[in-house]
Amino acid sequence: MAAPEQPQLYLITPPEFELFHFPETLAKVLDCVEFACVRLALSSHDEDTLCRTADAVREVTIARDIALVIERHILLVERLGLDGVHLPDGPRSVRKARKELGRDAIVGTFCGASRHDGLTAGEAGCDYVSFGPIGDTPLGDGTVAERDLFAWWSEMIEVPVVAEGALDTELVESLAPVTDFFGIGDEIWLADDPVMALKELIAPLRV
Repeated sequence: MAAPEQPQLYLITPPEFELFHFPETLAKVLDCVEFACVRLALSSHDEDTLCRTADAVREVTIARDIALVIERHILLVERLGLDGVHLPDGPRSVRKARKELGRDAIVGTFCGASRHDGLTAGEAGCDYVSFGPIGDTPLGDGTVAERDLFAWWSEMIEVPVVAEGALDTELVESLAPVTDFFGIGDEIWLADDPVMALKELIAPLRV
């Protein structure tokens, strides 16, 4: 049997950050290992803030030929020259996003731990489904996306899957054979040294 392909890495920005300093930190993280995609996951709904931040982050990702998607804001994708959108609401907005953005844009969606939502989103035309959180966290309702979900998905479904939320080194090692991507965010941004935290987190992948 051939060895399974190594999961790719998908970087999720903090919900808030200092725009003056963050692009430099982002560049260091992206230069540390290879990333397939960056998600601009700002909590702000201020249009000017979103636009200025997207412009700054896009400069970093374009220079490294890395796709950049924005969370939620479908209508800003083409305007800001981004590669697509990440939807936080499962399958509900996938068809709308695909119709608005066309076939070439990236449309991904977060489906919690719901196999049904993931299947519905895939049928609606999304490019990837993300499940999470993977580890225990005081946030949300306590539901965790178990390894069995990823094992079933990777065996039965062709739509790529992302594992995200409360990852640690042991979970990365456990899920590596059954996920296409690891979505990495707070696991490194909450650390004093994001690059070192990233290296420790993905050590089992030996990238």
